[in-house]
Amino acid sequence: MAQQPDDLIAAEDGKQINEYNDDRATSDGPVDQEQARPQTDDYDVETVERVYRKLDLRIIPAFWVLYFLCSAIRSNIGIAQTMNRDEGHDLMTVLKLSPKDTSTALALFYVAYVLFDFPSNLVMSKLSPRVWMARIVFATGLVGACFAAVQSAWSVKLLRFLLGVVIAGMWPGMAYYLTLFYPPSRTGKRIGMYFTAAQVSAAVVGLVSAGFQLMDGLGGLVGFRWMFLIYGLVAIVLSFILLWWLPDRPLVPGQVRERRGLWKWLPPSPEALTGQDAIVHYHDLRRVYHARAWNLKDLGLVLLDWRLWPLTLMYFGVVGVGIGTQLYGSVIIRSIQPEASSIEISLLFAPIWIMDLIAILLIMPISDRFHRYRALIFSAAVCIQITGLLTVTFATGNGWARYGGLLMVGFGLGPTVPNCMAWTSEIFQRRHGEVGVATASALVSGLGNLGSVTTTYALYSGWPEDAQPGPRQYRNSNLTMIGILCLSILSSFAMMGLLKVLGNPPSTKLYDADSGSEFEDGAARRETRQRGLGKILRSRAARAD
Repeated sequence: MAQQPDDLIAAEDGKQINEYNDDRATSDGPVDQEQARPQTDDYDVETVERVYRKLDLRIIPAFWVLYFLCSAIRSNIGIAQTMNRDEGHDLMTVLKLSPKDTSTALALFYVAYVLFDFPSNLVMSKLSPRVWMARIVFATGLVGACFAAVQSAWSVKLLRFLLGVVIAGMWPGMAYYLTLFYPPSRTGKRIGMYFTAAQVSAAVVGLVSAGFQLMDGLGGLVGFRWMFLIYGLVAIVLSFILLWWLPDRPLVPGQVRERRGLWKWLPPSPEALTGQDAIVHYHDLRRVYHARAWNLKDLGLVLLDWRLWPLTLMYFGVVGVGIGTQLYGSVIIRSIQPEASSIEISLLFAPIWIMDLIAILLIMPISDRFHRYRALIFSAAVCIQITGLLTVTFATGNGWARYGGLLMVGFGLGPTVPNCMAWTSEIFQRRHGEVGVATASALVSGLGNLGSVTTTYALYSGWPEDAQPGPRQYRNSNLTMIGILCLSILSSFAMMGLLKVLGNPPSTKLYDADSGSEFEDGAARRETRQRGLGKILRSRAARAD
């Protein structure tokens, strides 16, 4: 049974609801949205902020852990190339892989990712988001653990392709999931919060690999096999925990979640918010509760929207450089410091991603506060990456200066990907509603990852002439990455200019079919202006007084 909230009576100052009467009517049908609307203006800022902090505690830590493990499973093949090399127990030697085998295996992951990212996100938008997310983590852990048994080049290539199939949809799915609970102008900071897991995992994979190298030979397994196995098993356990922890789509306060078919055998979904918190969230973000079922026509309108392509080109450049650095960072460090041991290379690899993490924590909150300037913030970060790559390429007389360039690449990379995804959600939720976010985030991520195919297959070890030892090693690969970063900058400015000229009119799916009036919830009103630094400066002034 679905209980209909009725007679929502609020205080005149909009700070709290004094009465919430959900006993007057019951219905098996959908809840009447007009009866559920509080008779008040916006709640005060502190009340709304408190509700979103509670949402953060429920959603962000879970996302951080699952993204950490899945990122580690996806990228640990990179560090496996240098683990226990002195003993001849590295991935390349044990499996007799050529550089071309490695680059092909890495690229096959992204081929599968590009092919299955879009359909995976569409399935998630139709089914239970938490169940689909748990499915992704379970399958990723299972395939990741199977890497411990690889014996030849073909098995590595097959498993990398399968890993791309099962993990597809995770990253854009997480961005889509956030839009079910947060307004677009708040998503950038949250995407940045759990995106730090990728940086921490990249750093930890390097640091922890030192420990796995000490396990070399234990139980008859070389170090990299222990790494694959343990990461995979931990992810499988996490997938079951997510079913009990992650909430599903939000409900209108008082509505009961129906469980039919196979879903009744799964654990019931925990509610993200209860009581007055749920009412405040409903009042602030009514667009979520008015989501309409989408059809093929809606999907077609999203696919024909020109806004997809500048965003995709922005993502193409920065994700290509990010994945290239993640998978070949240890190889580049070895070329800079050829005398370093395998463990020293692992330890030098970690600070790149610590710089990445610092940049995310510093810049993404600013990006949300000045969300109209995401293109400028994005481009400034890309310029830092370009400066770092130029240093790595031309400071051939000083190995530590080149290593400093890699740290700059890591710092510049940090805010670019979450900025791009947040801007995508912001534009397409307003333009096309829920199907817009699901489709655009998947296509921008999926097609943008063709940049990853470029850097993993065509550059570095995949370009034999460029990989020859010497002061010019990887110079052409680095310059190619600079070129695609320039493409990202040009695309961001093109997007900003076109939006000013052509605008971004709201979706008809955000209109009431009966009255024709636009749903103007509290979050929508606040998105017409930027938060800026006003609140921070006022609070500091108040403390000074």
